[in-house]
Amino acid sequence: MKQKILALLFYIIPHHAVSWLMFKAARITWLPLKNLIIRTYTNLNPVKMHEAVEEDMFAYESLNAFFTRSLKPGCRPFDENEAHWLCPVDGSVSQAQAIKNGRIFQAKGQNYSLLELVGGDKELAEVFNNGQFATLYLSPRDYHRIHMPTTGKLKHMQYIPGRLFSVATFVVNHIPRLFARNERCVCYFETEQGPMAMILVGAINVSAIETVWHGLITSKAKNVKRFDYSHEEIILKRGAEMGRFNLGSTVIVLTTNQMKLNEELVAGTEIKLGQCLATDR
Repeated sequence: MKQKILALLFYIIPHHAVSWLMFKAARITWLPLKNLIIRTYTNLNPVKMHEAVEEDMFAYESLNAFFTRSLKPGCRPFDENEAHWLCPVDGSVSQAQAIKNGRIFQAKGQNYSLLELVGGDKELAEVFNNGQFATLYLSPRDYHRIHMPTTGKLKHMQYIPGRLFSVATFVVNHIPRLFARNERCVCYFETEQGPMAMILVGAINVSAIETVWHGLITSKAKNVKRFDYSHEEIILKRGAEMGRFNLGSTVIVLTTNQMKLNEELVAGTEIKLGQCLATDR
């Protein structure tokens, strides 16, 4: 009951105002205040600094630079089978299963529409209808760059404005249709194993989603914004960085039934970038 009450408080929190303040705070560079912010953050969220290229947390120019830190080469070995899709992030599995009749499972007693998730794009929803999805949660202590599960050619991207509910598990369990209501960016790729969509979901304090081809995406737009790349050769290799969260959130990967999700990816399982996400049937 306590968690439900805390979750429901997110209905009245001014999501965008709070996130704007965090956006500003995360970019403070004045040394004494910046170091205090980073120290406070790491006390609340233990980070494995030995994995970072720069191990000194105070060497980063801001909290945002620290948060989007890069990892040492080889720190995340990739599954050697090139036919396997890679987990695109560090984090944990929120859910990973089949899309049933256009509905995606969120939590016990909660599901939402695939069509709503992709911003009302009926053609795109039809591609993944009765396919599979993996919802992957990045906690504040995790590495927050997002990588490609497989080599793909970017066809289009949609920015969909929305709320910024927290994506912490206790909130996801109690807020209906949370992932289809939050601000998000839907990136559609063509791959050798068929269509793939990567959906970057914003959350409270995450008012800055970036991709490597566009830069900062999140805006104050009130309507869906579509970016067509069908006439460009934007091809990202398996394991390459495709984007990042400036503070943590969730990635949803959509695939057709040509791929089979790794059966070990059950709700609550911790994952690491580079491990097997799915295999070709």
